[in-house]
This record gives sequence, structure tokens and C-alpha cells, in this order.
Amino acid sequence: MRAKKQGVKIGLEVHCQLTNLETKLFCGCPSDYRGAGPNSHVCPVCFGLPGALPVLNAEAVKDAVMVALALSSKIPRKTIFFRKNYYYPDMSKNFQISQYDKAGGIPIAIGGSLKIGIDHKQKRIGITRMQLEEDPAKLVHLGTIKTSPYTLVDYNRSGIALLEIVTEPDLKSPAESRVFLKKLRSILEHLGVSNGELEGAMRCDANISLRGGGRVEIKNISSFKEVERALRFEIMRQTSKTERGGKVETETRHWDEARRVTMSLRTKETEEEYRYFPEPDLVPVTISQDYIERCKSALPELPDVRAKRFVEEYKLPIYDAGVLTSEKALADFFENCVRIYHDPKKISNWIMGDLLRRLHEEDVEVQESKITPENLVKMLKLEDEGIISGKIAKKVLLLMVKTGDTPARIVEKEGLQRIFSEEILEEKVEKVFELNPKAVKDAIRDEKAAHFLVGELMKLTNGKADPQLANKIVKRKLRKTSKKNT
Repeated sequence: MRAKKQGVKIGLEVHCQLTNLETKLFCGCPSDYRGAGPNSHVCPVCFGLPGALPVLNAEAVKDAVMVALALSSKIPRKTIFFRKNYYYPDMSKNFQISQYDKAGGIPIAIGGSLKIGIDHKQKRIGITRMQLEEDPAKLVHLGTIKTSPYTLVDYNRSGIALLEIVTEPDLKSPAESRVFLKKLRSILEHLGVSNGELEGAMRCDANISLRGGGRVEIKNISSFKEVERALRFEIMRQTSKTERGGKVETETRHWDEARRVTMSLRTKETEEEYRYFPEPDLVPVTISQDYIERCKSALPELPDVRAKRFVEEYKLPIYDAGVLTSEKALADFFENCVRIYHDPKKISNWIMGDLLRRLHEEDVEVQESKITPENLVKMLKLEDEGIISGKIAKKVLLLMVKTGDTPARIVEKEGLQRIFSEEILEEKVEKVFELNPKAVKDAIRDEKAAHFLVGELMKLTNGKADPQLANKIVKRKLRKTSKKNT
């Protein structure tokens, strides 16, 4: 609420690598650079050496058109590449081949919107434009950018196909920004054009201003949670500065993840400083209506449509469907479970509750964890059969996430089978009665008070006592105790 009162305006520039491509945007170098030795996936085109000419990757155009269609953007019949001139070591030729929407420039897509759910309400975030461009190299620092004595440059990433998606300043809070990015990643993953889980595959520059202050750009934030943290910090910093009578200047700042602060990099460049002009080595690209229609017919089921189907086909609440389709891997995991266990709501409850909490604690995504849909279903069946209790099932789930073991193996290894032995439970009940004499007296007077004693028995057996048998033995013991006292 406070952010809205301050007149916060946030616009995002999201840089999405088209990770499904086998080669870079303008050359034949392999795009699978992660894990490769530094500067091993490079060529004269990557470095912009004299005589080396770029050739556009046609699949990148197709990917961009698919994203544009998914976001209801207008696709111009002609698109033009520009040179964006700047002098930083991450682009060895001193310019980046990008696109531009002024001075006659035509990007790959214009306008559009993305609908997000926030505070149980729907909100449309406008898209300004989308443009294809080449990724700069990766700068490597020893420690932080502030303390590193030097900078290393790995040009393997240089030239990777990027789709930059620029939003209108429609976002009003850090939380909205994170929800937007998560929804956008889900769309890209459903389209199959980008895997947002790969390191550096989705990066974000965030532009933020408070009413009356200058626009501050925070560069190259690496994850959704870091975007939210960076924006929260920047709101506090700008608010504090204005409250002390200072003025927030227009500038570019760096987000230091380790210290969780932004730090000034430079004054914000103006468009004139980039000296945009049409790329002379690339001809304009014509995109026919027939090509657009073919791309449209190839569109897969997207998150909103999939969520609607989850409501209609699996009878899930709208909220559940929205959470499950917020990530493609999560939606796939759910549907793989439903195929072999026909209780969609129960599966949804376990995924949205305990599974997501455990994944968050382990700081992994569902596709990175060791748990499988098959093992989750096997655990649910053990609970259905009464072999384990709901409490024990939660422990089994945690161990499945950590180890990947089957639930049956975990139950056997950890000794988690439900206790059905009356002899064992009678011994435990004796102890519960000895430790809780007042509760025993209360339960003799009021049968409802016996629930406390049953709960204590469950605690004593670590949730392994069969609940029905536990109830039976506690009540039997209460009747005997009552007769003795009379």
C-alpha cells in the first residue's frame, strides 16, 4: 500500500535467451556455451573482425513471432536491425546488433499485454515492444564488482540470441514485478523457446521512479526474487533520500546480491549517446501474413488456457489452477500425477502445500528435485491404505525430495510404518495417562476432552499410531480408570 501512495512506477526490460536454438543469432557458433571453457565458442563474427558478416538465424525470428502472438503484440511486416554503439568490454566490436523503435527503426513486435493475478485481482501489464538482439559477453569479477581488482571477459555468451521484452511502467510494486516475470517465464516455457531455469537465460533491468524523482535503472538482475529485493531496496533508498530533502537523480545502478544493496554505476545514457543507425550488413526482414498464420497455428496450449482447462477438466478452484500453471514444469508434474491417481484436488493440495514448501526450503525447482510424480502417487496410496498417517506422509515427502527414494523404501528404512499393535499402544497409553493426570480427570468428566490424550499418544508415537485404534484404546483405558475411582 505504501508503494502506491508514493506513486511508484516500475517498467521492466526482460532479456530472454532463446535457449532452444542450436546456434547464435548471427553466426554458426554453438549456443550451448554453459560449462564450456572460456572463449571457446567464438568466431570472427562474434568478435566483429573485419570482413566477417552476420547472417540472421531464421529460427530466432520464428521464436520471436511466437512470443509476440502469445502476448497479443502487433507484428510489423518488416523489421530492421540497428547498431547500438557503446564502448564496454562485453561487446568487443564496440556495438551491439539490436533493434530500435525510433528514427525509422522497426522492432520485431510492438504493443501487446500480459495479464497477471495479484491480490486475487486481474491486471493487464502493457508491452511497449519486443526486439531481437545479440547477448553481450559475460563479465567475471573476483569477488564483488566493487572489490574485484580486475575484470575477466568470457565471449562465449556474446552473440547468443536474445529477445528483449520491454513493458510499460504499469507495475506498481516489487511483488507485481515478480508475479509478471514468473508469468512471462511460464509463457516462454510453454512455447518451448526459452528455459528460464538455465543460468542467465532470463535477466532483467528494472526502471523505477517515485513521484517527483528521476528514473533509476537497475541493471542485470539475475532472478525473480532478486528483482523483488532490488526494487524493495530502491524504494527505501529513494524514499529516505527524498525525506531528507535530497533529489533522486536519473542514473544506472548495479544490484549487489551479496550485500543486497544497489550501487551507482554511471549516469543514465541517453539514446543519442548510443548513436543508433541501421545495420548495413543486414537487410530488412519481411514477415508475411502467411508466415504469421503458420506460426499462429503452431501455438501450443498457453498458461491461461491450460489453467482454464484445469478448472473445467479437473474441477480445481481457479486459484489452484493459476498456481499450478505458473510454471510449466509444475503443471506437467501435476498432470503426470493425475494420469495415475484420479484425485486431482488431493494432488493439487499436496503440490501447492507441502511439496512447494519443501522445494522452497531446499531452494530447488520441481524439475531439479529428486521427487517424481510416480513416487508422490505411491506415497498417497500408502496413506490411502493406512500404512502411513498424514503426518508421516509429510516426512516421507521431505525425504523423497532430498533423496529420490521410493516411499516404500523410506518407510522401511526409517521405521515409519503405522502401529497397529494393541499391546504396544496400551503401553504407550499407560505412559500418557501417568504424564497427564489432570487431562485424564477432565476426560472422565467430558468425553470430548479425550481428544487431548489421543493427541499426546500420537506425539509419543511420532504420528505412527493408528488413529482409530488409538481412540479405541484411550477410551477403553478411561472407562477402566473411571470404574477404579468409583
